[in-house]
Amino acid sequence: MAAERQRYVEHRPGGDTSCLHLVEGARPQPAPRDVLIRVAYAGVNRPDVLQRSGKYPLPPDASPLLGLEVSGEIVALGDQVEQWQLGDRICALTPGGGYAEYCVAPAEHCLPIPQGMSLLEAAALPETYFTVWTNVFERGRLQPGETLLVHGGSSGIGLTAIQLAKQFGAGVFTTVSNAQKAEACRQAGADRVINYRDEDFVEVLTQATDGRGVDVILDMVGGDYMPRNLQSLAVEGRLVQIAFLEGSRLEIDAMPIMRRRLTLTGSTLRPRSRQQKAAIAGAVRENVWPLLEQGLCRPVIHAHFPLANVAEAHQLMESSRHIGKIMLEVAP
Repeated sequence: MAAERQRYVEHRPGGDTSCLHLVEGARPQPAPRDVLIRVAYAGVNRPDVLQRSGKYPLPPDASPLLGLEVSGEIVALGDQVEQWQLGDRICALTPGGGYAEYCVAPAEHCLPIPQGMSLLEAAALPETYFTVWTNVFERGRLQPGETLLVHGGSSGIGLTAIQLAKQFGAGVFTTVSNAQKAEACRQAGADRVINYRDEDFVEVLTQATDGRGVDVILDMVGGDYMPRNLQSLAVEGRLVQIAFLEGSRLEIDAMPIMRRRLTLTGSTLRPRSRQQKAAIAGAVRENVWPLLEQGLCRPVIHAHFPLANVAEAHQLMESSRHIGKIMLEVAP
């Protein structure tokens, strides 16, 4: 029946953006503890690009379709779901499948739309805010009065980390590649923005902290940033790695880890268990949702594209010209 069909984005693993196509197929159905969402907007994230390129192995329970976060309306409930009702407007962290008119998500990975926020903005929250919360505040243990360095400050992750760190009383340094991105980070609350094309972040941090270093570094670059990050950490500092855009294999001198009692940690969100993601969702709802509803934090949307123009969205992501989030408009 036509009512059981949907449009979604199909891709061939290992392809460039030309492998992305809008096709028609069966509408998914929720399992007992899942909900079915009629998607309004979906976020475009770096793991989507890696998956399309064949460089992101999927967890066993993941959807083969792209799309890790959505906003929309619940149109069907699994028979064990009690916390949501048909017609509820929510945003959700999904196990894939967000680039579609209908998407299934675990009920406990859904959150209500923050008061005063649009569906477009809400779809930009789950992947980014879950990632920042669990890495900066849980793994990185950032405390009021400490200092944080955010690499890639103008990304969706970066701008979120800057805003949340400031709201929780930390000082923030960040690195960017140009003046426009630097201004966006200053507007988000960064205390000192470092253009890495003109300045050495190690030297800047050494001078700005009187040689002490920063308490936490959130890094998505890797490569030769690793030894420089270690050099930039204070005693008892924590380096949190969430991606390796410049490679994960390198040789470092590990002696600073022992001398200054440093912690190297990191995580990826998608492979974590259903229960772990539910715990993150609960922490984000408790600690971050009030800030969003008070307007103290806000996702920065760079651009949104119709679902049929998904290739353009991926090309923009790969260019790194964007500031903030890239979104897909499905059925607002």
